Amino acid sequence: MNPLPASVLAAAAVVGLALPMLGWALLARPDRAAVQTHDNLLRGLDGGDPTGPARSGPGLLPRLARGVLPGASVARINRLLGTAGRPAAWPLERVLAAKVALAAVAGLLGLLLLAAHPGVVVVLLALVVTGVAFFLPELLLYSRGQERAQAIALELADTLDQMTIAVEAGLGFESAIARAGRNGKGPLAEELVRTLQDIGVGQPRREAYLALAERTGVADLRRFIRAVVQADQYGVSVADVLRTQAAEMRLKRRQRAEEKAMQIPVKVIFPLILCILPTLFIVLLGPTVLQIISVFHH
Repeated sequence: MNPLPASVLAAAAVVGLALPMLGWALLARPDRAAVQTHDNLLRGLDGGDPTGPARSGPGLLPRLARGVLPGASVARINRLLGTAGRPAAWPLERVLAAKVALAAVAGLLGLLLLAAHPGVVVVLLALVVTGVAFFLPELLLYSRGQERAQAIALELADTLDQMTIAVEAGLGFESAIARAGRNGKGPLAEELVRTLQDIGVGQPRREAYLALAERTGVADLRRFIRAVVQADQYGVSVADVLRTQAAEMRLKRRQRAEEKAMQIPVKVIFPLILCILPTLFIVLLGPTVLQIISVFHH
């Protein structure tokens, strides 16, 4: 019986090392203090379960990842998590662990491939795959944040209309925000509820509003927050600001829809030229070309 090749044994060893690392990355949990703070903020809201079992602290791989990655990278991932709405399934520790685990697995597999087939192309391929694996969690978070920002921009005009009606009916601005957050179901409603929670735990209103604009990264919402802060600073009626901003947001939403509609003919040109027109030419001119070729052959 022939012994197993060294490459097979090395691949088995890499897989054996990769599975525990991926397990640590997927099972990482935030620390107990963060979980308790999150549960306290969710107390009384739908979906909060403050009586549930407390989760364990971060594992070995998350702590190792936080020590290996530079502070700027951790801060960037934290900002991306804020823009993405901080998904409950992907806390900061888990994302850091996933980055290190994926890059390590990709690097080890690249070394095995390089040992079996040395060459410049294999080296470049291994480097590219390792880099993509390292930045993959950030790319996913960035995509999630962009989708969330688009949803917030789409919901902003209707939410401002609801707040305008509530303020004109006699409610205060924060009460109008609470009503819009309670009646809404999208990411903008979640951000409004979080802003009220920040104010409720003692953060100044101006800082809470500016933090809302910074978290979401939506230009229209940032412009609205700036107008609200200026109105509060100079004593301008909030109802007038809401009415003006709601009309402006509706106009911008209509303009964006018209712009996308005007881009459709340009986007259709490339599939038309590359896919449809060659097929039509083959169907229409193919028989004629075959007849011409048969005539010349005879």
